[in-house]
Amino acid sequence: MNQQQLIQKIENSLHKGFIDQNKPVSATFKPKLLTNKHHESVLSTLLQELKTCKTFYFSVAFITEGGLATLKTMLYDLKQKGVKGRILTSTFLNFNQPKMFKELLKLDNVEVRLTGEKGFHAKGYIFEHEDYYSLIVGSSNLTDSALKANYEWNVFLTSLENGEIIQHFKNQFETAWDEGIVLTEEWIADYKQVHVLQPFVNTVSSNALELNTKYLTNSLAESLSIKPNKMQSVALEQLKELRATGAEKGLIISATGTGKTYLSAFDVRNFGPKKMLFIVHREQILKKAMQDYRKILGGHEEDFGILSGNSKEVNAKYLFATIQTVSKDNYLQQFAEDQFDYILIDEVHKAGADSYLKVINYFTPKFLLGMTATPERTDSFNIYELFDYNIAYEIRLQAALEEDMLCPFHYFGVLDYEKDGELIDDATELRNLVSYERVHHIIEKINYYGHSGDQVKGLIFCSRKDETYELSTALNREGLRTIALTGDSSQEEREDAIRKLENGELQYILTVDIFNEGIDIPFLNQIVMLRQTQSSIIFIQQLGRGLRKHDSKDYVTIIDFIGNYKNNYLIPIALSGDQSMNKDNVRRRTVNTDYISGVSTINFEEIAKKRIFDAINNTNLSTLKTLKEAYTEVKNRLGRIPTLHDFMTQNSLDPEVIIGYADNYYKFLLKINEDIPSLTDYEQSIITMVSKEFLNGKRIHEIILIESMLNNDSINKEDYIQKLQDFGTYVDEDTITSVENIFSLQFFVQTDIKKYGFKPIIENVNGNYQFNEEIQESLRDSNFRGYIEDIIKCAYIKNAKYDKTKAMTLYEKYSRKDACRLLNYTKNEEGTLNGGRVKDNVCPIFVNYHKNDDTTAKYLDEFLSNDLFQWCSTKKRTVDAKDISLIIHSAEKGITVHLFVKKHNGEGKDFYYLGPVTVDSQTATNEKLVDEDGEHKVVTMNMVLEQPVQYDVYHYLVEE
Repeated sequence: MNQQQLIQKIENSLHKGFIDQNKPVSATFKPKLLTNKHHESVLSTLLQELKTCKTFYFSVAFITEGGLATLKTMLYDLKQKGVKGRILTSTFLNFNQPKMFKELLKLDNVEVRLTGEKGFHAKGYIFEHEDYYSLIVGSSNLTDSALKANYEWNVFLTSLENGEIIQHFKNQFETAWDEGIVLTEEWIADYKQVHVLQPFVNTVSSNALELNTKYLTNSLAESLSIKPNKMQSVALEQLKELRATGAEKGLIISATGTGKTYLSAFDVRNFGPKKMLFIVHREQILKKAMQDYRKILGGHEEDFGILSGNSKEVNAKYLFATIQTVSKDNYLQQFAEDQFDYILIDEVHKAGADSYLKVINYFTPKFLLGMTATPERTDSFNIYELFDYNIAYEIRLQAALEEDMLCPFHYFGVLDYEKDGELIDDATELRNLVSYERVHHIIEKINYYGHSGDQVKGLIFCSRKDETYELSTALNREGLRTIALTGDSSQEEREDAIRKLENGELQYILTVDIFNEGIDIPFLNQIVMLRQTQSSIIFIQQLGRGLRKHDSKDYVTIIDFIGNYKNNYLIPIALSGDQSMNKDNVRRRTVNTDYISGVSTINFEEIAKKRIFDAINNTNLSTLKTLKEAYTEVKNRLGRIPTLHDFMTQNSLDPEVIIGYADNYYKFLLKINEDIPSLTDYEQSIITMVSKEFLNGKRIHEIILIESMLNNDSINKEDYIQKLQDFGTYVDEDTITSVENIFSLQFFVQTDIKKYGFKPIIENVNGNYQFNEEIQESLRDSNFRGYIEDIIKCAYIKNAKYDKTKAMTLYEKYSRKDACRLLNYTKNEEGTLNGGRVKDNVCPIFVNYHKNDDTTAKYLDEFLSNDLFQWCSTKKRTVDAKDISLIIHSAEKGITVHLFVKKHNGEGKDFYYLGPVTVDSQTATNEKLVDEDGEHKVVTMNMVLEQPVQYDVYHYLVEE
């Protein structure tokens, strides 16, 4: 945009912010209050401004390592682009830690100075863009709590360079900067001495600064009675209620680090068994569990005993046994079947093994409790059935973070070492996995992203045994203190390594096939993943190793080296917990990571993010194997054949993925060999039509009509319109006619008409809508009716994300066929909507932003900014062509132009809806497009978006 347009936009934004809030303006320049509430954090705005700035200036009194961690990936990406910045901070109240200053020195593209200004308490962030400045100023220091979790007040403003406010801020900054001291290693060494002598004391009021709440434990606290935390209290009450129903079994599903062992000990104390048996798969876990139980239960030392390869204290009241030992006949037969009235099985997802089943089938306790963080299995064994489908309590990673039960984490998805354009993948030779270059790449990344606490205490997951041993040796050569542990390592070796890691003799343990689960190392402050993500279950297990709270750390750093693996798409699935297998959902979870709770953050380096997108595009997420595994998991959990609606309530497969695979759910159930009542061919056609056209919830009108006629044989048009109005959706005659065309099948092309059974689904008889006679007859069958009702339930849930007052919702995805239906076309004309065509004063424009790599055509479609798009017509067009002229002069002719954009063809048929646009007729120009066939005439013109494209969608679309 030119300077005058920019001035006008900023003037309008100031008018909205300070004179009239109802004035419509560009969201890019709109003043706003940033509070960390309502899904817009200070951090997300700060990252957005950093991404597009030429340089930046931060003036902040207080900085924490966690606050820096939230920006490190962005600052690394800016360094790759040559973007530099400056940070001015202080030693006010000695809040800033010496180690934090060392972290600042790692930022090669950031210059840091210390102000000597007394009482320096500034909190401002200035960003210089190409044509303007933006500013965040208010209450937020550079701490992870202030940027993402605390309730803050910060004003976001934009200004041209000559604006008085921005000049005032810049002048204040430059004055303090010129008088400041350059941050150096020598300065930090001197400050460290002062900091030790004068530690920070919180003598100021709570509104002066924010401090992270820390869970402190000491010998006094240990001697006091331990109380259940919030999760444990709820779970204990639910266990009590479960047993009150007569249940003899219960399952606890609880994220790693949330206190399952303490929970079970509290429940044992409540239950008061004469004898108890606690079963695990490793002796190391056994000892820790017994220690925890003694804290909760008290009693004499001889009440507690271990049954394992090394200990045979079988007479103890509270017996802790390894499954390997207790399942042996010579030990199992020592006990009467009813000897233990309370039995617990930890890591119970392993209970499908013969050894576990043997023990479970032998004993007859009054109550059997199973505990796991990950009940999902890939071998079809039904853990839920084993516990009579009694899920006493469930809390997963996201909820546990929200409840502040886990240590916050900062996840960094970084690019693995690349040599001559080749990334690490499944076929990489060992010599390349441990090459000098890769080892230094690993060291560079783990140093840059750092850790919380005085010294690193890390766990590195490798891809195979030989890499584990060789890499440990290579890292040791570079001065690190590491050890390799595998399944071949003895229990004593493992315990010794953990002890050395805790006391600082070691910095890292490298492992390949152990420590995924069932190991408690709460002091870990860095997890490094140097292996392919084989499954989201294992990913969460490994991430969970660092999520236990410990007073030596404020957060845990997760560094995930992303190579050229086909399973990279599992990373956003695992982090978000979104098991829908909907590709668009996975992409969105990669781009927008605001779903993570508290001060935790998820960060991907730009190139690493591209590897994930490549994996999503190149992978079929809906193979029969994948779908059947997810289906079996839900069926096992429920103990019956699930409905499509069940998949949604269980946070499993997106029903649209199932329909995309099999046309309808009935066909899917047949494909996986379920024995179900049969449907006629015509009934199958109907549920296919309702599934493929309406389940997505993009327009609710058809669903409301179907539901109305399920409850009544017919409904008149006036009552139908009233139901639409009662629902709160838009109603007009064109939309009602469109709905009628859909159900008469007049809208569809011939192949769809054949697929949907040839004849009208709903007829208008004397002003009343009613199903055709064959459907009316079929609806008397509860089986067929159930499929229809199931789809209706799903459609209502899906419709909730759409703006029901409009035909289309910003940033949701639509196909050309969807656009024809929602714009009330009489016929599906998706095949003709390639170059922009005006019909009934509406023109949808569809753009594939990144064309195929193999095309030689230099297409001219381009975002000039997030609210200005340059559109290129199809070939052999000039500004005088009738269809092009209509688009150019659309504003004066009352034609509404809608813009739809997708990143590339790898996304399938759907496009992001970016809203109505106004064509700037003055910019329409004849251009030339060159391809293998020569030069072609095309037309380009600028289109001004009604709303600027939101940050995450915009950058996802434009970046290669």
